Amino acid sequence: MDFITGEIILIDKPYGWTSFDAVKRVRGAIQRRLNIKKFKVGHAGTLDPLATGVLIICTGKATREIERFQNGTKEYIAELRLGATTPSFDLETEVDAEYPYAHITKDKILEVIPSFVGDVMQVPPVFSAVKVDGKRAYNLARKGKDVELKAKALKIDKIEVLEFEDNRLVLRIVCSKGTYIRALARDIGRALNSGAHLTALRRTRVGEFSIDNCLSIDKTIKIIEEGPIEYPNL
Repeated sequence: MDFITGEIILIDKPYGWTSFDAVKRVRGAIQRRLNIKKFKVGHAGTLDPLATGVLIICTGKATREIERFQNGTKEYIAELRLGATTPSFDLETEVDAEYPYAHITKDKILEVIPSFVGDVMQVPPVFSAVKVDGKRAYNLARKGKDVELKAKALKIDKIEVLEFEDNRLVLRIVCSKGTYIRALARDIGRALNSGAHLTALRRTRVGEFSIDNCLSIDKTIKIIEEGPIEYPNL
C-alpha cells in the first residue's frame, strides 16, 4: 500500500457511524502506521449515520479523484414504512403523524413509481446538510426553527419494487448525486395518499464500485496496521 501516492479504500460503513467517523478512524490508523501527525484523507459522498454500505475513502494524492467518484451513479436498497411520517423522514426522529395505508396495493405503487423516474425536482429534507444563510439546515431544524429549502434538479434512473407486504416497502433505487432517499420516501408516501418514512438504507454501488468490493472497518484497519507499505521514490 502506498498511502502517500494515494489509495482508494472501499468500506462498508457501519450503522450509526457518520462518514467522518470512518475517515477519522482510517486517518488515525495511517498516521500511526507512518508515524506522522498530519495526513490527507477524504471520502467521496456522505452517508447518513443510519445508512450502511459503500463509502469510498481516498488517501494522499488520490483525494484529487473525490469529485469524480462523487459524480458517479449511486444504487441503494431502501426500506420504507408506509402510513407514518417523521420530521427527518427516517428513524432519527419519532413518528409525528400516522395515515391510512390499507388502500395501498402493489398495483398502486407500480402506478406512481414512474412519476419519480427521470429528470425530477426534489426538495431536500430539512434534516440535511444543505446550507441556509450559511448554516446547516439540520442544525436549524434541531433547534425547532422553520426551514424552507428550494427544490433541486436530479436524475433517478430506476426504481424497482423488491418487496411489499402490509406497510413495508423495499425498493432498489439507481440515481444521481444529490438524491435524498429520505425525501423520495416522503414523496412516494404523499403520492400514495398516505405518509412514509425510511426505516433502513443501504448503498450498494457508487459508480464502478460495488458493495461486494468493500471491507468492514475493522478489516480495513487491520490491513492498514499490518499490511506491506510502499514508499514513493524509494
